Amino acid sequence: MRDRKVVLEEFNEFSRIAELGGGQEKIDKQHEQGKLTARERIDVLLDKGTFVEIDKFVIHNCSNFGLDKKKISGDGIVSGYGKIDGRLVYVYAYDFTVLGGSLSRTNANKITKVQRLALKMGAPIIAINDSGGARIQEGVSALAGYGDIFYQNTISSGVIPQISVIMGPCAGGACYSPALTDFIFMVKEKSHMFVTGPDVVKTVTHEDIDKEGLGGAAVHASKSGVAHFVGDTEEDTLMMVRELLSFLPSNNFEECPYATTMDDPMREDESLNDLIPEDPSKPYDMIELIESIVDDGNFFEVHKHFAQNIIVGFAHMAGKTVGIVADQPAFQAGVLDIDSSDKAARFIRFCDCFNIPIVTLEDVPGFLPGCTQEHNGIIRHGAKIVYAYVEATVPKVTLITRKAYGGAYIVLASKNIGTDVNLAYPSAEIAVLGAEGAVNILYRKQTGEERAQTLAEYEKTFSNPYRAAELGYVDEIILPAQTRQKIIQSLDMAQTKNRQNPAKKHGNIPL
Repeated sequence: MRDRKVVLEEFNEFSRIAELGGGQEKIDKQHEQGKLTARERIDVLLDKGTFVEIDKFVIHNCSNFGLDKKKISGDGIVSGYGKIDGRLVYVYAYDFTVLGGSLSRTNANKITKVQRLALKMGAPIIAINDSGGARIQEGVSALAGYGDIFYQNTISSGVIPQISVIMGPCAGGACYSPALTDFIFMVKEKSHMFVTGPDVVKTVTHEDIDKEGLGGAAVHASKSGVAHFVGDTEEDTLMMVRELLSFLPSNNFEECPYATTMDDPMREDESLNDLIPEDPSKPYDMIELIESIVDDGNFFEVHKHFAQNIIVGFAHMAGKTVGIVADQPAFQAGVLDIDSSDKAARFIRFCDCFNIPIVTLEDVPGFLPGCTQEHNGIIRHGAKIVYAYVEATVPKVTLITRKAYGGAYIVLASKNIGTDVNLAYPSAEIAVLGAEGAVNILYRKQTGEERAQTLAEYEKTFSNPYRAAELGYVDEIILPAQTRQKIIQSLDMAQTKNRQNPAKKHGNIPL
């Protein structure tokens, strides 16, 4: 039998070497670039002392192109499980100090192992990406590893929350695993995502662009919509991941964690009575309304910099998680367009996956007109919102604050597409068109006093919520000051909702 002291020393040495990854020189280089190592990132993310590593000593078995001389314990992936706010999560992090964090067949196996464990145990999984892509020396075996990861991403979708954190490069096929997850976080000036890099772009299209302009955090947060959140530093970004998880359940069968609050559910806010301008063309900031009605004014906005004409995000109301979808009159008058339709639809479907009630705050003048929108498929994209709301079986509450015109009124959680409670302010205008536009179509030949009279008649008939209330399309007209208590009462009423969609393999959402 071997000496225990020798065995222990041997274990400690193996463990020390494994934790060094690519070695101290590579770690120092990582730090010089202002980046944490894979293990440091996990330590920041998880509750202190809770990380349990899996497959710490795994090595690759490839001998092509000198790889047999470059075998490092862990093989460029640090994986395992731990806790965030006392709740189980799984995590894996690419280690850039080991062969540039490239994906091998072996570390793909490590990733899919924790993916399967997360699915089996019903716990969120967090991927921390910092990788040069597939390990070229392994050829198709490495590419096959991506396929296995994508498969698990897809199977887990809607069952457990999946979060991707991009801390460095993420290129080529590697991009599609984050894209299959629920939320993507990036870091300013440190994260880059693109299917083809700047050199390939220049060769093929002759466009001269750097990696920041092609696939940096700012681009993906504001233009492509790929990134949901952007942090100033790696530490800030990881803290945002922790905050996001505080709103989410561990899986689709569990309830969201309850948030203790002293904020009175019946609280009124008299300032809301003056929030909506008397002039229907004058903007206001919907964020003010949201922060007024949610617990402690804490609204966790998702996709903040993308399609800013619509707002989505999480909050607590009476301690319970809600998903909020709201028009933003302060940006493009809150119109719906292609990007805002996609943004809202995906968020609605996420909430429905994880049984999170949806509160819709509506002030929408319609869909954005123009050739660009029509030619790029606003019909197809706008239909996604309809589909998402109808498909969603969670409690749904809608409040119309001001404008609710035409098709946009219908698609934004109207009574007729299955919303449980529809509320409206006295200032609400529910109509096919605004008064001016309607009169221009119906009575285009009228002038002067006759036209003014017709306009006043139209406004009296339709520029209010009472006609819709008479027909039962609005359940209650409320004073703005009462918004918080009325929405909370509606959500409380609907919490026992039990609705099942017809049995089917799946629907065919207009993608």
